[in-house]
Amino acid sequence: MIYVMSDLHGCYDKYKQMLEKIKFNNEDTLYVLGDIVDRGDDGIKILLDMMQRSNVVPLLGNHEFMAYSVLKKYNVEITAENYNKHLDSEAIEMFENWMFNGGIPTCQAFSKLDRSVRDSILDYLGEFELYEELEVNDREFVLVHGGLVGFSEDKDLSEYDIHDIIWGRCDYEKRYFDDKFLVTGHTPTHNINPEYKGKIYINKNHIAIDCGSVFGGRLGCICLDTLEEYYVD
Repeated sequence: MIYVMSDLHGCYDKYKQMLEKIKFNNEDTLYVLGDIVDRGDDGIKILLDMMQRSNVVPLLGNHEFMAYSVLKKYNVEITAENYNKHLDSEAIEMFENWMFNGGIPTCQAFSKLDRSVRDSILDYLGEFELYEELEVNDREFVLVHGGLVGFSEDKDLSEYDIHDIIWGRCDYEKRYFDDKFLVTGHTPTHNINPEYKGKIYINKNHIAIDCGSVFGGRLGCICLDTLEEYYVD
């Protein structure tokens, strides 16, 4: 079976409970549509678990982008040669922006790790893809974290800017594809329609799966083979 979840935001217990609920095994594949880290306490713990699972496929979210951009810059040995020029004003601004957007617990957990583990996590984050296209049981799916800003059905996914995909939001009143489902996280479903608070939103070939787990909502997961929905409170 092929499953999709998103926006774990450090909710390790919900993540593990969901794996148990769907009876996730080596024959299955799980796509995680970004925002694994930040806001909640255990984003690094989730990453370390995912890194051990070859059948878990992560896509890049805006929070991984912020974390990677900052940690790659800061995870270096400060020497007499670089101490006064390594961290410029841009790097400091990036760090402050990440902290403002929920990066504190991720940064704290990362800093406690051995250097080799930190390097492994950065290598892992650096391999995250921006999108995935799948065909499952004669249904076609496009998976991204946030949206497709400047959408055109004739536009190849490779033509979208990284920021359009990880920071952008969909117009959920608009049908993007007639013959494909666009699966997204990033926007909590209650912000799309209050009636979908804590529930996966499926309408006009959109499947939005961020149910606001870190904000006291539920963690949602969908099976692309059956379109069955799963939830952990």
